[in-house]
Amino acid sequence: MHDFFLYHFIQYGTAPAKLIFMAERAFAGIYEKDDIVRTLKIFIRRFFTQQFKRNAVPDGVQTGVVSLSPRGNWNMPSEADCRAFLAETESENE
Repeated sequence: MHDFFLYHFIQYGTAPAKLIFMAERAFAGIYEKDDIVRTLKIFIRRFFTQQFKRNAVPDGVQTGVVSLSPRGNWNMPSEADCRAFLAETESENE
């Protein structure tokens, strides 16, 4: 699920509510909604708290369509806060 979330979050800027909606259909019969929401929360928390690692990465080539390198396509401050994204997952889980 993390790869699914990463791809749609980075490539299309998909909001957490839509990620949950899409994941429910993509993983129907495999995961329950509670599992999807819990996994999305873990993904969001890790993605935002580990941004400093991407900012410290040395220059290199981009080998795929999606790049998280700050020298390439991805610009995100190290101190970005994930609370708004986590709040959206809470409202979807109700």
